[in-house]
Amino acid sequence: MNRSGLDFLSGLTLGASIGAIIAILYAPDTGKNTRDRLSFRLQAYIEDLRASVDRLKEKQQEITSKAKEEGNKVVRDAQARADQLIQEAESLLENIEKTNLS
Repeated sequence: MNRSGLDFLSGLTLGASIGAIIAILYAPDTGKNTRDRLSFRLQAYIEDLRASVDRLKEKQQEITSKAKEEGNKVVRDAQARADQLIQEAESLLENIEKTNLS
């Protein structure tokens, strides 16, 4: 390695070391406390995410239930209309038979 490469590596190592020392000296809290706070916040985010997922599942079930209910209503209405049409067709056939017999 040439001299400029060694100077660069030395400067990089020295800068990283100084930065790490300054970060340790000026850190507002201990590592354990920082990890505990991060863990607490992460747990709170996880709980919020789970609650959101639960709300979405409930909403999905509600929408599915409404869709099934509407679908059943359409089927009932179609069945009633089909029954009415069958009765009308039977009545019409009876009238035609009576007319042909007369």
